This record gives sequence, C-alpha cells and structure tokens, in this order.
Amino acid sequence: MIATLVSYSLLSVYSAMAIYTLAFIMFTIDLARRSASAPVALGAVVGSAVTVGRGSTALLERLTTDAPVGATPKGPRQLRIAMALTVIAWLLHVAGAVLRGVAAGRVPWANMFEFTLTATAIVVGVFLAVQFWQDLRFLGVFITGFALIALGIATTNFYVDVIPLPPALQSGWLVIHVFVASLGTGFFAIGAAISIVQLLQTRREAGQAKRLKFLDTLPSAERLEVLAFRIIVIGFVLWTFTLMAGAIWAERAWGRYWGWDTKEVWTFIIWTIFAGYIHARATRGWRGSRSAVLAIIGFTAVMFNFTIVNLFFKGLHAYSGL
Repeated sequence: MIATLVSYSLLSVYSAMAIYTLAFIMFTIDLARRSASAPVALGAVVGSAVTVGRGSTALLERLTTDAPVGATPKGPRQLRIAMALTVIAWLLHVAGAVLRGVAAGRVPWANMFEFTLTATAIVVGVFLAVQFWQDLRFLGVFITGFALIALGIATTNFYVDVIPLPPALQSGWLVIHVFVASLGTGFFAIGAAISIVQLLQTRREAGQAKRLKFLDTLPSAERLEVLAFRIIVIGFVLWTFTLMAGAIWAERAWGRYWGWDTKEVWTFIIWTIFAGYIHARATRGWRGSRSAVLAIIGFTAVMFNFTIVNLFFKGLHAYSGL
C-alpha cells in the first residue's frame, strides 16, 4: 500500500513537472509577444489618449503603470493558457505532496526531498493566490521555471524513500514551524522576482535595456517597488513567527531556546537582512535599486540556508539533509 502511494505521488510530481514545462513555454511566448507588439500598441493608445483629453490620459497612466487591483483581467490567449496550465500543474503538485504525506503517515516535509516538494507547491500557490489581489502574471516565467528546476533537483538528487521520523521531529511543531517557514519563503520568492523586474524596469526608464521591449507593458519601477515591499513585509512577519516557533521547538527538543546551530544562525541572518530592508526603506530613504538589491540578497540567503547549509554544514538540523 505504501509503495503504491509513493509511486502515485511520484507520478503526480512528474506529471506536474511536464505541465509546468508547458506553462513556462507559454509564459515565454507571452513575453515574446509583449516584446513584439507592446511599443506599437502603446504608441497607438497614447495618441488616442492625447486626442480625447485629460480623462483618457489619466486612464492610460493607470493602465500602463499600475497592474489592476482585484480580479485578474483575461489577457491574451497565451497568457490565459499559461495560467490554466499552471493551475493544473499546481493541483498535480499538491496531489503529489499529499500522497507522499499519506504514504508516510505524517506531514510531507521531514527531509530535503519532501520539503522541496511542499515548499515549491506553496510558492506556486502563493503566486496563484496573489492574482486575486494584484495581476502579477508577468512573473509566471520566473515562478514556473523556479518550480521546475527545484523539483528536478529534488527528484534526482534529494529523493529518499519514506522513513520514520527522527525523535527530534516527532512533534506538532514540525507542522507549524516548517509550514510557516515555507509560506514565508513563498512571499520572499515573489518579492525577489518583482525586485529583479524592478531593476530591469529602472534601467529601461533610465534609457538602458532598450532591447527588453516587454518591459513597456509592465508596471513602473516605482509601482513594482511598492508591490515588492508589501509582499516582503508579509513574508517577514511569517519568518519572524518561524524564528520564534523554532526557538520554542528547540527548547522542547533539546532543552534550550538557542544553541548557535548553523541553521539557527542562518535563519536569524535572513531575519536580520529583511528587517534591515524594511527599516532602511522606511526610515533611511533606501528606495529604488538599493532596496531591490537588498531584497534579492535576502532571498539568496534563504536559498543558501536551504541548500548549502543543509547539505554541507553539520549540526542538530542535519536530519533535514536526509
């Protein structure tokens, strides 16, 4: 029975990877379409707006600088197909994680393979959920590409059979601590992706990056910075809870709240980087490219914590590399 569930789980994951690949291709085609048609379309709309008057010009400014708030607009066919494929792939992805959990008789995030499987599902889920608030479909290439690469590495390098939990993981805090950390990582990933686009948009607005014509169809650098900040603040709150929950769990498992374990130290470093990002932007006037770079550094630290720290550093969290 367990072997059957594990095989179905892997089948779901591989199917999700195949459909993520198709979604990635469609998102790429959409970017190519934007590059080919955006300047002409934008110029035509500008001309129409100028002839009609101030009201139309204001509307144009909103359409070209701010992504619509609320329900995501339909958009071109390639984009609709890409989003539909992403939803299908995500459902298969979640099914793979759930089946793995059922086979193991616990939550599916007790080792590197399971954590990658669940965390990437949460990253994609956050991306899809955010669309109800803000149209961020232009990040689809990054999100589907990130999920595809992470799942590919997990299935080839991190895969392990279902095994019993180490004593330290036999706690309800496993559910709370790791899930919230994964959720925070999802928001950090999207914030970093927006920050990358912000840097490109800043170059375009400065007269550089002229070949990246698809940027003409995306929100302004200032608008992207505001979006990234709001999303990263949510991730920071979740990461703060992760740090606190980890300390409580450490006291229950090892009899101390803090022990300078490598994983604990890097979790605190990540918290410090994003705390600095929020503080610098709010009080020191770190706007524009500097804030975007700091957000990207923070997400890089998250990935370093998950990969390098888990695989190459010894400590009480060594079980996460199983």
